[in-house]
Amino acid sequence: MSGRGQSVTVTESLAADPVSCEEFGYGLGQPDGILVLRYRSVTRLAFGENRQDFLHQLYWSPDGLLSARHGRHTSFIGPDEVFWAHRAVTHEVQAADRQTVYRICLREVPAALDGLRAGVAAIDAEAARLVLALTDPGYDERDAPEARSRIMAGIGVPSHPADDRQAGRPGVAVTVAMALAHDPGDTTGLAEWAERLHVSVKTLQRDFTREFGMSYSQWRTKLRLRASLALLETRPVGEVAHRIGYASPSAFIAAFAREYGYTPGRAAAMRHTADEPRGASRP
Repeated sequence: MSGRGQSVTVTESLAADPVSCEEFGYGLGQPDGILVLRYRSVTRLAFGENRQDFLHQLYWSPDGLLSARHGRHTSFIGPDEVFWAHRAVTHEVQAADRQTVYRICLREVPAALDGLRAGVAAIDAEAARLVLALTDPGYDERDAPEARSRIMAGIGVPSHPADDRQAGRPGVAVTVAMALAHDPGDTTGLAEWAERLHVSVKTLQRDFTREFGMSYSQWRTKLRLRASLALLETRPVGEVAHRIGYASPSAFIAAFAREYGYTPGRAAAMRHTADEPRGASRP
């Protein structure tokens, strides 16, 4: 396969289809090949009940949250993580609107994921950078084998926040953020997170501002609402409100409307009506 991207543009406004899909393949016919597909969404994007009998798959989005389901378990994956699906394993992945999703297809299993059928894995900064590099139309194909090897090595099982005991270390807010990305409905407060990680509340709050440019409560609200966009694709408003940690549907509806300028009920209806206007104003 050529390293040059092949772009396919979707001309109809279908609720779960991407506006474009670009293909970047490097020797996929060989065991050490790699194929990267880059999807760009306008509305919500879904890979439903997908099963590939020949290829292992990694899903990654650098600019948003992914919702992934395997069996009865749903996970939420942030930009520092990927969702892994072994070939022949049924799975479902969803992204919110205005999001870019990378689907990395492999014939070999990364060493750290040996034995894992499907689940969340970590991706380090260098591996993420190389995924982006492979989707540059001008990328030199001769560099692809080394890039693939480094990506394989950069995929690992994420550490659990409870195991991190480095008090006051830079980026402690990221530890909390990763845990909440897995479960946006977690009701743990800032003070309890600080106690778990052996830092002061002020230190943790300050780190959130440094890392994300906003307070803990603001970041958690945005995370929950981004998660709701994926969940509204298949679940009723009341269930989504409970799943992402709101005490009542009315509180969720009010927060959603403040953030997006329209109600979650309208967002849910958009998946059934292809002609529904999607140009709602955003703050």
